[in-house]
Amino acid sequence: METIIKPNTITEKVLKLIESNFSTLIEGSEKDNAIKAFVSQGVPSRKHEEYKYVNVDQILKDDFVLATQKNISKEQIEHLKILKGAFIAVIVNGVFNEELSQLNNLPKGLIISSISSAAENNKLIFEKHYSRYAEINTDSFVALNTSLAKSGVFINVEKSVIVETPIHIIHVSSANENIIINPRNLIVVDENAQAKIIESYETIDSSSKIFNNALTEIVVCENSIVDHYKIQDENEFGYLLNTTQVVQQKKSLFSTHTFTLSGSLVRNNLNIVLDGEHIETHLNGLYLTNGNQVVDTHTVVDHRKPNCNSNELYKGIIEGKSSATFNGKIFVRKDAQKTNAFQSNKNILLSDDGTINTKPQLEIYADDVKCSHGTSTGKLDADKIFYLRARGLSEASAKKLLMHAFASEVVNTIKIEALREYVEEKITKRFE
Repeated sequence: METIIKPNTITEKVLKLIESNFSTLIEGSEKDNAIKAFVSQGVPSRKHEEYKYVNVDQILKDDFVLATQKNISKEQIEHLKILKGAFIAVIVNGVFNEELSQLNNLPKGLIISSISSAAENNKLIFEKHYSRYAEINTDSFVALNTSLAKSGVFINVEKSVIVETPIHIIHVSSANENIIINPRNLIVVDENAQAKIIESYETIDSSSKIFNNALTEIVVCENSIVDHYKIQDENEFGYLLNTTQVVQQKKSLFSTHTFTLSGSLVRNNLNIVLDGEHIETHLNGLYLTNGNQVVDTHTVVDHRKPNCNSNELYKGIIEGKSSATFNGKIFVRKDAQKTNAFQSNKNILLSDDGTINTKPQLEIYADDVKCSHGTSTGKLDADKIFYLRARGLSEASAKKLLMHAFASEVVNTIKIEALREYVEEKITKRFE
């Protein structure tokens, strides 16, 4: 494979990585197109409007190798299992691990397998949906994932099947040298079906940088209901760039909840296309930053058809010298009359050195809609702290109580009780 590129040290470095591992990657014509798209766009710098607050060059300037499978024992991941009795799919360094997964007694109509297995055994539905929604020509990291993906998890909930048991995808990263991981997931929930899906990102037994470039495509078919949760809790070695591409068909309901609790740098791209009438969409997120952590959240809600509702709420607590960014876009296309779209971003700054960049946006081409967006940033209310201290609480306890109250609006959107308790416990530890 020969590719001519413009001089760019980091882009060249990544391209050489692709070329040296070409024969081991997922096959398909989209791989060649993705490589060309990556080369055309290159690794984005701060001059790129969508990445102006994320210094990707600083991550990729070091030497990286493509992640290889690592031996992880069941005991090492036992503490990562959030829910008892859940169906568990484990991905280690970007590759689906059947031995560590718990997929016994799957109900009829639920398929959970590796991407490579789905390409062979579920060829019809796989080829219909795989790499059809995340656009390689608009984001170089989508192109990079499509180029470098080795495996991931495939989930299909068949027509009219209601899966009561949550499905938990555990992304485990581990390395003793700098690695790039490219997990690729495809989730298809057929018409009239229902599912609850949790994705968690964890780093264990690591002493080197881990750049996790994850991509999940979710198809929510007609009349189906999907609850989706992301728990991001990587340590100081974790650099996570997570893209979730969702397509909803008519009369579907999709709710997604993102909790970013740790990680040196976390970038979340959440793109949702409402491609039918009478669709309902909910986006909720909470990010907690400290030290020198960077959290960058970009959401796009694309209303293409009439009579749809979307509601978006993101909150952040920023301390230390950390920084957070929220960039939320809502598009209302010309034919999307009777749209209701709401967006809110609220932040608390706990230090003078912390930074928040927030930019909610509306782009409306229809004239019969109800849309609003808003943002607020400030410190903890001094009067409320005084009130609580006057009733016997210490200053630290008063601040923790106010932060819990601030976060609870997002935490309470979690519909799975055990998961909500888990997140609350994690947040409490962070506040301490």
